[in-house]
Amino acid sequence: QVQLEESGGGLVQAGDSLRLSCATAGTVFGTYWWSWFRQAPGKEREFLAGIDWRGSSTVYADSVKGRFTISKDNWKTMVFLQMNNLKPDDTAAYYCAVNSAFSRNADYDYWGRGTQVTVSS
Repeated sequence: QVQLEESGGGLVQAGDSLRLSCATAGTVFGTYWWSWFRQAPGKEREFLAGIDWRGSSTVYADSVKGRFTISKDNWKTMVFLQMNNLKPDDTAAYYCAVNSAFSRNADYDYWGRGTQVTVSS
């Protein structure tokens, strides 16, 4: 069993930066992926970025490539999402998730409860 908890969201202005954190509890075995998703009201949950368990590979959605960076600590207990040059369209609930294999679909094995990011113009 794996538990995830996001933090770091808040209310910011366009152009600001935020770093989201995802704390993990429990043990993940084998080759797993950590990813960040977001979901705005009335929209589908959107893949943003993913990183493998060793941190050797990263994958980004085109919509955030160059602005967002995913990383994890050396002990593999936390994963981060650095978000720069935030835009009002980035306003959404942000979720971290863990899956046994990489996927861009919102069907991951484990999910956090989300943290809200609101970007004002």
